[in-house]
Amino acid sequence: MKIEKFFDKRTFTLTYLLWDEASKDAIIIDPVLDYDPEDSRIWFESIDKIDKVIGEEQLKLRYVLETHAHADHLSGAQELKRRYPEARVAIGNKIDMVQGAFKPVFGLGDDFPTDGSQFDELLEDAQTLEAGSLKVEVIATPGHTPACLSYKVDDAVFTGDALFLPDSGTGRCDFPAGSAQDLYTSVHDRLYALPDETRVFVGHDYQPNGRSVQCESTIGEEKASNIQLTGDTPEDRFVELRETRDATLKAPRLLYQSVQVNIDAGQLPPGSTRSKAELKAPV
Repeated sequence: MKIEKFFDKRTFTLTYLLWDEASKDAIIIDPVLDYDPEDSRIWFESIDKIDKVIGEEQLKLRYVLETHAHADHLSGAQELKRRYPEARVAIGNKIDMVQGAFKPVFGLGDDFPTDGSQFDELLEDAQTLEAGSLKVEVIATPGHTPACLSYKVDDAVFTGDALFLPDSGTGRCDFPAGSAQDLYTSVHDRLYALPDETRVFVGHDYQPNGRSVQCESTIGEEKASNIQLTGDTPEDRFVELRETRDATLKAPRLLYQSVQVNIDAGQLPPGSTRSKAELKAPV
């Protein structure tokens, strides 16, 4: 399996393109749609970079997988779907909880479903997803949001915002229905149960102390040295640390812009064009 990473420096987001070199079957995890909040401008630089590799490698895009409904960037899922109509967009089946929490925030009407039906597939814990020759093990890792998933493919696990690099810790848990207790269970009991040699690919790299961009560690490294949650960290200690830290954090800069698009599977609101997003303000 080949893995190519793409880093969006505006939102510190890591997107991954995975493919089987023999069959050319491919998956994308957490794509970014470029967006400028100053003038609501959108563009496709991030998607074009992925598109270039797909073309050069002659890949067959099978799935666009979201680890969760992101609160810090707009999803590029629908632009990829426009370019690759056979690709399916999938997310965790608890997305209905996130949709239900945010629907009144944006005053979305009765025609906005909160059953996850905007997505092509809703994924369940322990499900095995077949993307051509690639087999994806779905691992529910709630805590950051109730709908968070991690994806294990071969010897690699893609953890989204559940688990970051050892020098960065874990994802925040102060969004609606987020839970530090749930995140502890997700990381300590589920992810840390994987073999130590399992490669970990994270959803963000905030480059602490100005270091260069990194995307990969291992389960063994995380258990040994994650600054917030090692294999020996008691639950009560982690919960106190996480909740104390979260109380000091500001809302993500693109929270409202991102969530309203991402709970709708990356669809831009009515009135949007291919160069400008007509986004709703909270009511």
